[in-house]
Amino acid sequence: MLSIETIVIYKSKTGFTKRYAEFIAEDLDAEIYELQEIKIEDINKYDTIVYGGGLYAGSINGIDFINKNIDNFKKHKIIVFATGLCTGSDDEVNNIKDSNFNKEQIKNIDFFYLRGGFNFNTLTILDKILMILMKLKLMFKKNLNNDEKSMLNAYDHPVDFVDRKNISKLINSVTIKI
Repeated sequence: MLSIETIVIYKSKTGFTKRYAEFIAEDLDAEIYELQEIKIEDINKYDTIVYGGGLYAGSINGIDFINKNIDNFKKHKIIVFATGLCTGSDDEVNNIKDSNFNKEQIKNIDFFYLRGGFNFNTLTILDKILMILMKLKLMFKKNLNNDEKSMLNAYDHPVDFVDRKNISKLINSVTIKI
């Protein structure tokens, strides 16, 4: 459909990021690859790179792929999205950007936060152990904020906020000329 050649690359542990990546690829008529399937030299034929990863302790899963290759991507439009459980307030989004990119990198990246979800049962054993430690930390914290209360509740009651309409701003960003 679009004349812009776009590739969507993602790294997903629990499926929320993968679902968004599939929506984006469908809407942009783009090729889609899991991060481990792609080689840096395969990317040169694309005008736009869309990368997505879930948030784990504030870090975007697999973001090193973008950050280590940012100089190789100078001729590309780069869009990064992260998925997670937080609501995506301006402060949260700024913290995500600050934790994952330096000031020079973020100048060359359009960043989007897409609310995903949380399902403890889909985690790997290692991730479950880490999340249990986080749960214990939250359980002993006084004065939990609403996001922390929601997180505690999600351990027993999985939540899924994935919604195709959440990608509209990202899609618009891709279709704007470089």
